[in-house]
Amino acid sequence: MSVNRSAAALVDVPRGLAGVVVTDTEIGDVRGREGFYHYRQYSAVELAQTRSFEDVWHLLIHGALPDAERGAAFAAETAALRRLPDEVLAALPAIAAAGAGSGPLAGMRTALSLLGSAKGFRPVYDLDPDRRRQDTVVAAAAVPTLLTALHRLGAGLEPVEPREDLSYAANYLYMLTGSEPEPARARAVEQYLISTIDHGFNASTFTARVIASTGADVAACLVGAVGALSGPLHGGAPSRALDTLDAIGTPDRIDSWIRERVLAGDRIMGFGHAIYRTEDPRSRMLREVCRQFGGPRVDFAVEVERHVERILAELKPGRELHANVEFYAGVVMELCGLPREMFTPTFAAARVVGWSANILEQAADSKIIRPVARYVGPGAPVAVPRAA
Repeated sequence: MSVNRSAAALVDVPRGLAGVVVTDTEIGDVRGREGFYHYRQYSAVELAQTRSFEDVWHLLIHGALPDAERGAAFAAETAALRRLPDEVLAALPAIAAAGAGSGPLAGMRTALSLLGSAKGFRPVYDLDPDRRRQDTVVAAAAVPTLLTALHRLGAGLEPVEPREDLSYAANYLYMLTGSEPEPARARAVEQYLISTIDHGFNASTFTARVIASTGADVAACLVGAVGALSGPLHGGAPSRALDTLDAIGTPDRIDSWIRERVLAGDRIMGFGHAIYRTEDPRSRMLREVCRQFGGPRVDFAVEVERHVERILAELKPGRELHANVEFYAGVVMELCGLPREMFTPTFAAARVVGWSANILEQAADSKIIRPVARYVGPGAPVAVPRAA
C-alpha cells in the first residue's frame, strides 16, 4: 500500500547526497580535510606499506589483522578458491566474444552472476554470518581469475590457470601475462591494490550496500557494484590520466597544454577529488612507489604533477586541486606491465574486498534502504485522453 507523504515529512539533501550520513560503519573512513583514510583502526597507507593484501583482506572481512600463522592460513584458504567451476570456465569464451570491445569489466558482470549460480549463493537474508562471509571470500578469490581470463580470451589467448603458491597480486600478474612477475613489480601492484580496497561510501560501495539491504545474494550485490564502477566518473580515470601524459608529450609543452585545457573549462584527469581538500594520501604513497622504479616516465609524471598543481592554484584559487590516486596508479600499472584496458578491472580486483566487507556489514541490518523522490512533473491526476 502506498503512503502519501506530506511535503513536511520530506527531508531535502544536497545533490548526490554530498555530506549526508546514511549509516554507521566500522569498516573505515576518509578524512578529506586531513588527507587521511583508514581501514578499521589502521592507516590504509601504513597497511599498504607494511602488510600483504591477504592480511588486509582478513582485516576487512574478519575484523582483525592476522598473526603470521593465521595470515598464512587465510592466504592458503583464499588461494585454493581461485579456480573457477567448470560451467563458468566453459561460458567464458562466449562471454568474452559477446563483449568484444566492452572489456573484461563488462564481461565480469555476467561471469559473476554465473559464478553465484554455480556456487549456489543464496540471499544473504537467509544466511548466517559465517556463510555470508564465506560467499564473499569465494567471489573475491575468483574475481582476478575471471578478469584475466576474459582479457586473454578477448585478445585471442588462452586463459592461464591460477597458482596457489603465489600471492594475490603476483598470481594476478601471472594470470594476466603468463609469466611469473618480478617481486618488485608484484609488490608495487600489491601496494596499489591495498590502497584502493575501500574508500568510504563511494558510488560502487553504496550500490553494493543498497542491494545487500534487500537481502539479495552476494553475487547480485557485487554485480551492481561493478556496474557502478564501470562509469567513467568513478573507476575509469587511471588510463585517462596516462592519456594526459601522452598528450602533453614533452616537458616544454606542459604549461601551454594545461593552461589551454583549464581555461577551456576541461577537467584535467587525475587531479581533484570529491573528498580530499589536501594531497591525496594514496597519490603520495604511489608517487614513492614510482620513484623506486625511476626512469623518464616517472620523472615526467612528477614534473607534470608539479606544474599542474601550480597552474590550478593560479587559475582556480582556493580550490585545493591536487593529484589523486588515479594519476600515479596509471604510472604504477604501466611500469608493472598492465595494459591500459586492465587498469579499471585491476581497481575492481582490489575493491571487491571492500565491497564484500560492506555487504557483510549491511546484511547484519534488516532495514532496507528506501529513500523517496520529490515529484516535480506535470500536475496529477489528469484524465487519460482517449486514443484517436
